[in-house]
Amino acid sequence: MAAPVAKRIKTLSVSRPIVYGNTAKKMGDQKPPNAPVEHTHLWTIFVRAPQNEDVSYYIKQVVFKLHETYPNNTRVVNAPPFELTETGWGEFDVNIKINFADVANEKPLSLYHRLRLHPYDSPGNHITSGTDEKGDHIIKASFFDEIVFNEPNEQFFQVLMTKPGNLLPPNKSDQCVFSRQLEQEEIDRMDIALKDVDKQIYKLEQEINDKK
Repeated sequence: MAAPVAKRIKTLSVSRPIVYGNTAKKMGDQKPPNAPVEHTHLWTIFVRAPQNEDVSYYIKQVVFKLHETYPNNTRVVNAPPFELTETGWGEFDVNIKINFADVANEKPLSLYHRLRLHPYDSPGNHITSGTDEKGDHIIKASFFDEIVFNEPNEQFFQVLMTKPGNLLPPNKSDQCVFSRQLEQEEIDRMDIALKDVDKQIYKLEQEINDKK
């Protein structure tokens, strides 16, 4: 006999923040075993909470689909940390599919991330650089997002409530790169919107002048 379907809670939404992206650094003469000769970088792609909090209570599995040139290019990670480390020489789009815990009874969520290996300094890339624990130069391309569960079922809601929302650190000075990132994204959106309005006004003025 099939288990009864859990009742969903109407008009309720619960969100959980995540960070996804990749880190990368150049490889020296010492390369990992079986790394192709033409590969120049070591990279790691990941999905995690903003401060590495536990996400396993609602994320069951993460599937990373790499470029078709990689052997067995669909990689499945069944336990945290939800990350994958590989070598390569080029940048490409990675499909990230997040499968939720069985109790959630939610459809998988698909994200896309452009794997970054180089510290391009252009707007919108959200790339930072620094050093790792070995002192090697490393770049990080990461994005903040929120997973929103609309009208979760009662059982899953109870699971979510066992842990408070994974919160971002305080938005003070340089402590929270994601708060700065979100602020800049909002500024960029407003700037684009204002430019669009200016174009429409100019177009209307031209049409009025033509009619005169």
